[in-house]
Amino acid sequence: MPAVTADTLALPRIAALPETGTTWRPVARVVTAHRQLEGEGFVVRRPFPGADLALADPFLLLDHMGAVEYAPGEAKGTPWHPHRGFETVTYMIDGAFEHQDTTGGGGLITDGATQWMTAGAGLQHIETPPEQLVVRGGLFHGVQLWVNLPAAQKWVPPRYQDIEAHDVALLASDDGASLIRVIAGELDWHAGPGVTYTPITYLHATVAPGSRLRLRWPPAFNALVYVLAGRGHAGVEDRPLDEGQLAVFGAGDAIVLRATVAQPLAARRGWEVLVLGGLPIREQVARYGPFVMNTREEIIQAVQDFQAGRMGTVPVARMPHRTSADEPAQPPDR
Repeated sequence: MPAVTADTLALPRIAALPETGTTWRPVARVVTAHRQLEGEGFVVRRPFPGADLALADPFLLLDHMGAVEYAPGEAKGTPWHPHRGFETVTYMIDGAFEHQDTTGGGGLITDGATQWMTAGAGLQHIETPPEQLVVRGGLFHGVQLWVNLPAAQKWVPPRYQDIEAHDVALLASDDGASLIRVIAGELDWHAGPGVTYTPITYLHATVAPGSRLRLRWPPAFNALVYVLAGRGHAGVEDRPLDEGQLAVFGAGDAIVLRATVAQPLAARRGWEVLVLGGLPIREQVARYGPFVMNTREEIIQAVQDFQAGRMGTVPVARMPHRTSADEPAQPPDR
């Protein structure tokens, strides 16, 4: 799991939190991600959305892709498909994914890079494994996060951000043992490169075996921790949290995580976790496949706009690849 690595002893350290005067967030719920097929047939683990989408607000969806070792010819992607009303954030940990959208955004996302696509008023895009991965096979591991947009920003023009691995802010835990990558938002006054409409914080932490990671967290934000690899415990209650599980935290101003001493081979460098939080939007959500709006009428309009060609034109050079318009009965989720 290369993502971004660094010597933690040479990095700025987050401030230690006092045991007294700190309100530690309890773990309200642990969710195990369910598996399903996406795109042209690749497996994802999805901890949300679930029965209670409000727990994740302002996040809409989290897909954990891999880690998987593809054999030659096995790697798959998505067809061209539309989005409106939110942002997709694709973070590649191992391997590579190619992206292109109808605004001209896109490129190769690989080993610690992030693609931040604001669909806003609407566009189409495609995500495919590079030819080398298809032909030769190889390791593939990544995450896609959907971030909702409030009603006032659902109609903003589409925007693309290319965040390279070297762009992320790198911090060490207060004891210098664990590595924290800040992709968006702030942690202890250190800001990540992602520019967001909705206030969020998005971290990838490698917690050293046997170590604790204590993070000050904005009281107005929710707090979610998802395990990419390894084993550990969440909250002051020390709730077990393994690969593919999500901890949803309650109210407070800090969270604590602890990695187990013995880790599986996939987490030999430490317990790999995503730490997410954001300011809840608390607006009505109307959702249909790749469209996330506020009302049913806006969803109907989105479908009509897509069918009428008002969400961009697929480049001629890419037209041989099938599009979601070939399957009008049900637009794909992604």
